[in-house]
Amino acid sequence: MPFVDIQSRLGINLDRWLLLQSGEQPNKRAARCHSFEKEWIECAHGIGQTRAKKECKLELDDFYECMHRQKMHKRLYEIRQQRDKMVKEGSYTTPPHHSGKPDHSP
Repeated sequence: MPFVDIQSRLGINLDRWLLLQSGEQPNKRAARCHSFEKEWIECAHGIGQTRAKKECKLELDDFYECMHRQKMHKRLYEIRQQRDKMVKEGSYTTPPHHSGKPDHSP
């Protein structure tokens, strides 16, 4: 326990954002990343922060990706860039339902 517990004195909890998935959820359904958070907590429990950073890196990375989806967004961005490049070269044409024009078919 720290000598001066600033978090409780100020009435804030800086660790809350990381453990949101374990909290009470609406309709009693598990949160999207609950299983990843559970795996990370089970791995890191009782071994200390220094060892957990090394030994539980895969679990933490999976949990972080599930929460923030940075790799997925990066991949989608690359796919869109490739599509735009192919459209510019003329080797790909977008389907009519993706052109933004109204569909007049019955």
